[in-house]
Amino acid sequence: MNPKLTFGGIVKSEFIKLFTVRSTFWCLLILIVLSVGLGLLVSTVTRPAAPGEHAITVLTNAQQQAQAVSDATIGSEIGELVLAVLGALVITGEYGTGMIRSKFAAVPKRLPALIGKALVLAITAFVAGLVTIYGTAAIIFPLLPSHKPAIHPDWSDWHLNESLIGGAVYLALIALIAFSVGALIRNSAGGVAGALGLVFVLTIIETIVAGVTGAKWIANIGTILPTNAGGALYSYTNPKTQVVSGLLSLDRLDGGLILFGWFLVLFVLAAVLLKRRDA
Repeated sequence: MNPKLTFGGIVKSEFIKLFTVRSTFWCLLILIVLSVGLGLLVSTVTRPAAPGEHAITVLTNAQQQAQAVSDATIGSEIGELVLAVLGALVITGEYGTGMIRSKFAAVPKRLPALIGKALVLAITAFVAGLVTIYGTAAIIFPLLPSHKPAIHPDWSDWHLNESLIGGAVYLALIALIAFSVGALIRNSAGGVAGALGLVFVLTIIETIVAGVTGAKWIANIGTILPTNAGGALYSYTNPKTQVVSGLLSLDRLDGGLILFGWFLVLFVLAAVLLKRRDA
């Protein structure tokens, strides 16, 4: 690596590069618009009582906070898809244009460039997620007291804020997982397909198979898939990790560690192959 080129310089150049690509602005715009719009839609709909079910007139404080968090973070299900696409494109786009060769010519050791790009993506995705989730909460929370049953979000509740922050961490890790998949495949179409397959399609397939077979071991495998494990990060109702009737449930810490583990394994594999393969 050029002795005049520091890791800080690499990170700065990656920030400049990321925000001079139009796909970044489009992805972030879609993330904000869809997440806030979906939150507004859900927050203005009152769930009717099912046939034979007595309408609930009063929710406990915990139930109110859990519903408020659910409404504020519902856009995360859309956001993960958007940021998965962005995460894959951040690295595969350079392989597609051939710019990766210039990057590695400037940074022959390669790993600092890969780590710098991942760091910039993580910061961008986390901040975008934080702004989106808190922005959604700020818009919809004043609407929730008019619900029947009424919901009164409590901003002073640390568990509520912990869940909102957890949603941003979740989005950042999903983006990093997609980035790692893209670094492995090195093709934009393949990278996006692989990332979406891992964080989205695989979970759907597992849910269907578990539902059809009723096998608890398949359901437990589904619990540690990226989307399900990461969901514990922004769940307000978050009991300790336990196995009840043969079914595994994760708390916030364990769910986050498992999701981070997915990223770490894929990133290390991508880093090893990066050193061994030609650009």
